[in-house]
Amino acid sequence: MYKSIEYTGKTEEEAVALALSELNKTRDEVTVEILERAKSGFFGIGSAPAKVRVSYEVPETQAEKLESFLRGLLEHMDVEANICIEETENGLSVNFDGEHIGSLIGHRGETLDAIQHLANYTINKNRSDERLRISVDAENYRAKREESLKRLAEKVAGKVRKYRRNITLEPMNAYERHVIHASLQDFDGVTTYSTGTEPNRRVVVALDRQQKRPPKRDAFSDVDYPDYSSNTATSSREWL
Repeated sequence: MYKSIEYTGKTEEEAVALALSELNKTRDEVTVEILERAKSGFFGIGSAPAKVRVSYEVPETQAEKLESFLRGLLEHMDVEANICIEETENGLSVNFDGEHIGSLIGHRGETLDAIQHLANYTINKNRSDERLRISVDAENYRAKREESLKRLAEKVAGKVRKYRRNITLEPMNAYERHVIHASLQDFDGVTTYSTGTEPNRRVVVALDRQQKRPPKRDAFSDVDYPDYSSNTATSSREWL
């Protein structure tokens, strides 16, 4: 990204020197465009200073790079939305809002997950230091989805305990399965485990006939996932 500033001086050389001094840059680090040449006039009458435009490259911040990528993606998708980017402890949090935002969420958040995956890849592909975690949400969809999953988990667990029959839930991604497991890990009388392969991996809510046994967990359960219900501007994990 380039930034340009205009400077004036008695001569072109003086204007450039003033610019380099203020910007703390060398002549090789900038490009100079002469806008107006200095005029000496007649005995000072009609004199005018020189004016130059000095341009120099400014490294993009990660937030600026992410916003640029997301704006290009939205344009390609023909979707208009506001983009809010906030820094988190170990990454960046993105939230979309606007009309017709549902097209960015997709069926059970699949489009949102895909955008998050692309955003993480774009920002991290050339990084040599610690990975930057990018969380993407749209009008707090993830927090609402998490609450919905928690209610579903408790409702299903109640049925399993009442009718003493296992229930297999619909296919879910890794994060959603984690929410189910975490919601029921202390629910008396039931245990959970995952079965099947992606993208059709499901959670089974089963009657726990050995309650002293630690409940079975999904392979992803040992991952520290963010709690969207308390703060949407948190770090995230790529769940695709």
